[in-house]
Amino acid sequence: MSSAVRSVWVRYRSVPLIYRITVAFVLGSAAGVAFGERMTVVRPLGDLFLRLLNMLVIPIIVFTLLTGIRQLSPARLGRIGGATVGLYAVTTTVAGLVGLAVANLLQPGRGVEFGGGEAQSQAPPSLTEVVLGIVPSNPVAAMAEGNLLATVFFVIVFGIALTYVRAQKDALAERVDSVFEAFEVGAEAMFVVVRGVLEYGVVGVFALMAAGIGTEGIGVFSSLGELVLAVAVAVVVHITVTYLLVLVGLVVDASPLAFLAGAKDAMVTAFATRSSSGTLPVTMTNAEEDLRIEERIYSFALPVGATANMDGAAIRQAITVVFAANVVGQPLVLSEQALVLAVAVLISIGTAGVPGAGIVMLTVVLNQVGLPLAVVGFVAGVDPILGRIATMNNVTGDLAVATVVGKWNDAIDFESGVWT
Repeated sequence: MSSAVRSVWVRYRSVPLIYRITVAFVLGSAAGVAFGERMTVVRPLGDLFLRLLNMLVIPIIVFTLLTGIRQLSPARLGRIGGATVGLYAVTTTVAGLVGLAVANLLQPGRGVEFGGGEAQSQAPPSLTEVVLGIVPSNPVAAMAEGNLLATVFFVIVFGIALTYVRAQKDALAERVDSVFEAFEVGAEAMFVVVRGVLEYGVVGVFALMAAGIGTEGIGVFSSLGELVLAVAVAVVVHITVTYLLVLVGLVVDASPLAFLAGAKDAMVTAFATRSSSGTLPVTMTNAEEDLRIEERIYSFALPVGATANMDGAAIRQAITVVFAANVVGQPLVLSEQALVLAVAVLISIGTAGVPGAGIVMLTVVLNQVGLPLAVVGFVAGVDPILGRIATMNNVTGDLAVATVVGKWNDAIDFESGVWT
């Protein structure tokens, strides 16, 4: 590498990654608008970025979750786990309420003529199947298939078992520590890989936005605009009030702006990829390097959040059902909206953290209130932008809950990172 090229590379690397990714996001969007479907030629570059992120998810979950469990006694793990899951349940319920409130205020879809269309979706799983699916019949198969909820369940159970073996104080105790140390080395190695993947992310985000908008057209941002606006407003309200003002401002007693500064990489990546699971490596990097949350907290809270905390999905489902009721001329009464809230919150837990899963889950909610599934085909035109907004909400919520749990367990360094 010549000195001139090396100098350019050093100056390029000196620019914070979030700025480079943001520029790539804007330029990719502009290229998609300007050149249309011709930009599909760069789609493989974006697909490569998604594959690289997905490649990291299972190893990141296994290594970091076990590393975090190592630092916890069974009793403390129970307290941290209970607080984490409890907060996720509360924020998801609040998200559904916010979604219904915004939908009733803005009434998206009122006056829109529904021209029919067929639902393009597979048969959704029942709630029983979702709950049973948490427990894998074959843990290795669950990891190979990318079944995150089942993988997280098995790794937590396995980690707890290791802590109990270590607590026996016999000859096996030291060997258990050796096992944990091996996983800790693996976790550090994975974070080195994450940093390399994020460097390529500048190219990947450009390609994803250019090919996506080039194929879908700028119309994806304007057609069914009332629905998109309602979801965007609800997400902004939920992030601002629930996460920033209440969780970070009041509970943690920290700066909401500092939190946003620490979460921005994950938020941008989530918006670009539409995948909570795929964003997990970036979310963990933000938690460790920017928000300065200890590994024993974020290595548990974030994988669980990426699989079970779907606040954005709850908002999106609640608003979309009200929208669907309006466009078919069957507005929902209060009791039906209460049913929508309950189903949206419960089913959001079973929504996979991957692009397109929300469309499948929407059929469940529509069935519960007797609305035609053909509306799914009508809504599918704006699914890409709705998914981006909802995923950004999910990832922000994961980091907010991890911050609160970190505060409660004295596991955040407020003297460094974005907090100073």
